[in-house]
Amino acid sequence: MTSISQRFEVLRAKNQCALIPFLTAGDPDLENTAEALRVLDASGADFIELGVPYSDPLADGPIIQAAATRALKQGTRLIHVLEMVQSVTRSLRSPIILFTYYNPILNMGVQRFLERVAISGVKGLVVPDLPLEEAGKLLQIADSVGVEVTLLVTPNSSPERIQAIAQQSQGFIYLVSVTGVTGIRQEVQTRVKDVLAQIRNVTDKPIGVGFGISSPEQALQLREWGADAVIVGSAFVQRLSDNTPYRGLRAIRDFCSDLKVSIGARG
Repeated sequence: MTSISQRFEVLRAKNQCALIPFLTAGDPDLENTAEALRVLDASGADFIELGVPYSDPLADGPIIQAAATRALKQGTRLIHVLEMVQSVTRSLRSPIILFTYYNPILNMGVQRFLERVAISGVKGLVVPDLPLEEAGKLLQIADSVGVEVTLLVTPNSSPERIQAIAQQSQGFIYLVSVTGVTGIRQEVQTRVKDVLAQIRNVTDKPIGVGFGISSPEQALQLREWGADAVIVGSAFVQRLSDNTPYRGLRAIRDFCSDLKVSIGARG
């Protein structure tokens, strides 16, 4: 499987905006999550972001929080997620980006965690509660094992902080589209367009926009504003949770295909 950076290079050469669906691992169970990864991979996903369920998910809105709670009640833990991922990554085209809070990493140990993540076939990592000032060790070890750590920019980030994050972020830069938690929203804040331009002024690294994106129309708007990737989470998680496992998989398949068609290739 190619790296995050390599996949973005291929997409840029084709003038394409990437689609990054998000799932919560273990909701409703890990077997269903494995099948959902295969479905998204075959339905237009360019990368897949996989959330590790956590008891205190500060960045997550109610839909993803509820999914994490269900997964934890099923007994899903970090090591189980990595074992499941390792069983499916070789059959996937889309690189997996693991989304986890920092406490589970500390509990396992940074070195051991990153080595285990690399063995599982995960290519990228997002840690939403890890500030730039404390990310050095994680970035260094991750680089040594071939895992790219992507850092987050918010709409309120200063120009100086945007530049510092852009320099350190690996794979791409994750632009949070709203101030607050994840969740389905009716429109994308116009401030995102300005922040995209700010980031573009200081780096040529790809920029992915997430939090609150829930429709093909919103995804298209972000592509037109210059995003290199659109990250969609709660809308996928909700479709899985609102249906039986079979219908949920069909729902995310159709939604993924619709999103990918909407962002298409740039003119």
